[in-house]
Formats: sequence, C-alpha cells, structure tokens
Amino acid sequence: MKRIYFDNGSTSFPKAPGVSDAVKFLLDNGAFNINRGGYEEAYEISGQVLEARQMLGRMFNFKKAKNVVFTPTITYSLNYLIKGFLKPGDHVITSSMEHNAVMRPLVQMEKQGVEFSVAQCAQDGTLDPHEVEKLIRPNTRAVVMTAASNVCGTFLPIEEVGAICHKHGIKFILDSAQKAGTFPIDMEACHIDALCFTGHKSLLGPQGVGGMLLSDEMVKETTPLIAGGTGSASHKEEMPMSMPDRFEAGTMNLPGIIGLRAALQYHMGLEPLAIANKELDLAMRFREGVQELKGVRITGLPTRENRAAIVSLDFVEDDNARIAFELEQNYGVMTRVGLHCAPRAHQTLGTFPAGTVRFSFGHENTADEVDFVLDALKKICVK
Repeated sequence: MKRIYFDNGSTSFPKAPGVSDAVKFLLDNGAFNINRGGYEEAYEISGQVLEARQMLGRMFNFKKAKNVVFTPTITYSLNYLIKGFLKPGDHVITSSMEHNAVMRPLVQMEKQGVEFSVAQCAQDGTLDPHEVEKLIRPNTRAVVMTAASNVCGTFLPIEEVGAICHKHGIKFILDSAQKAGTFPIDMEACHIDALCFTGHKSLLGPQGVGGMLLSDEMVKETTPLIAGGTGSASHKEEMPMSMPDRFEAGTMNLPGIIGLRAALQYHMGLEPLAIANKELDLAMRFREGVQELKGVRITGLPTRENRAAIVSLDFVEDDNARIAFELEQNYGVMTRVGLHCAPRAHQTLGTFPAGTVRFSFGHENTADEVDFVLDALKKICVK
C-alpha cells in the first residue's frame, strides 16, 4: 500500500535534500566537539555551526549571529525564555491559539507569582491586535505568541502586535514553529525581541534541534536555566556572559545542527515563497474538495491568505479517531487526530474536546495525493 504523509505540522517529511548526507558525513568523518578540541577538525565544525547561525540570522533579518542560540527544541527555547526572563510579579500576555509549549510553562510560572492574560481569538483563529493592547497593565513585561496556529494554520498579526509591544516598551517573544522557513518573518520589522524556532518542521531539518534569536536586552535580562561546561571561561564556576555560550551549556547536538545547516542551504537556493505557494495550492485544493462532504466542519480561514498549509476537519456526525484510523489502515494516509497539544486553541475553534483530524501539507506532497485522499474520505464518510 502506498503511504501518503499529511502530518507535516508535526514534523516535515521528507527532509530537505542533503540533510541525511550531511549528518552521515559528520558522524563518519569526525563528529568532534566544538569549543573543546584545540585542533583543526574541531575548528572546521565550529565554522559550520557559525555558518548555520549566520544563515538563520539572514532568514529572520537578524544581524547578531552570536545571539543565535541552539537548543534541543523550540519547546526548550520557549521554556528558557518564559522561565528565565519572567519573574514573580510580572504580567505576560498570550493568545487563545497557543500550543502547550507556551501554555504549560505559563501555568507553571503562574504558581510562582507570574500573572498571564489571554487575548481571545475569533472562531477562525484570527486575532484583533487591539485585544492584546487592552490587556496591557503597568507590570506587563512581555507578549508571548505563536506566529501561526498548529491546529488550523491561521496566521496571527505579529507585525501589528510587535508594533504594540514596541509602543508600550514591552518585549515580544515569538513561537515561529508553524511559519519559519516557509513564510518570511522579519524580526526588525515586527519588533521581535526573541524568536524561537524549530529545525524539524518547515525548516526541513532533523528532529532534536531548535533555538532562539535574542536581542541584546533579552540576553541581559534572561537567566540561563541550564548551567555547565561551555569550553569558555573554564576558570569560573558561573556561566559566562559571552554569547552564545551563556545559553549553550553542555555538548551540543552537532549532527542536528549540521543537518539543519544543509536544510538552510537548500532554502537559500529557492525562490522566496516557492514552498509556501506549492503547499497552499495543495491545501486549498483539499479544502475545496472536502466542502462536498456532509457532516464535516472545516476550521480556520476559507481563503489562502494569512494561513499556513494546514486544514483541520471535525467530522461532527462521526468519530474523528475512526476517520483517521481508516485513512491510515485502509488507504495508507498519515494524519494527526486529537487536540494537537493545543486544547485552548480547540476551545477557541469550537472543536474541544473532540478535536479534529489535521491534514498538513509539505514540500513533496502532490495534487494526485490530495485527490486520492479526497476519494478515500468520500468512501469512508458514506459508511
């Protein structure tokens, strides 16, 4: 049975050309530890890591490569900032479309004296920026928000929210997981103080590597949560102030970073929005096709503007889990069913607690695959 992968919102597959080769070459020819070994091979790998930082800076219009920090995942990055930047007595604003990578750390910090407010989004996932501004208090220190919903793909107004943050002198921390790599994000134009990214979704790199790009002020005001060896300032028993060492304790995931570097090189060779337009073509083809099905509710925006290539369906007259199971077992179609680690987003969309079946399209999917799945759904839904 042919397998069709429509779960790119979870992790992209296949990865960018050259990623697996780069990882294998490193492991086969010397995965030497950077910042430790004083020999040519280690320096060469260190240079490749620097190139990855520089490419990320160019991708997000961020000029300080030394402030590009690698972490195990974007979840770690968000935790580092939410728990290292916010202090008891602070207030933070987020949206009702957030992933648990934002919500769970905020709930933990609430128990330690950090207050948070939630700007309510509309039922299609859109957010009126004024809903954020209305929640600002004298002790508001930051807005932490996703760039795009992982449930329905709707973009949030990051440029407008960034301008509000800049106007009121509060920090803007962005979760870019569902947007970075496919759609442009300009940190300077959006007044983003900290951008958190993951390597394994639209950046098309391997799992286990993410990071954050930090303004100088964020560096100064954020306490490192993980301490240990950095290979620098080894005579001191405190974390160094120099970047990026301040937030990169321990041995780094060099295979992941080198794989991500190969993925970034692939992105740099593409026309802007090339992947986005292809994926959106598929998403809209699919969305138009499922409108013919009875008893199916489509979440999110109806048009291709202001959205990622994600379409979530609620089979209101059936069991979403059954639909996903039959798609996989009988037709080889891989999706994700449930609440997608975003219960508050599903409450906003009106799909809680049943959740949805999510179809998220990638750079190697085809129109034939979309048509095959539409035919499969027609057969499943008449049972």
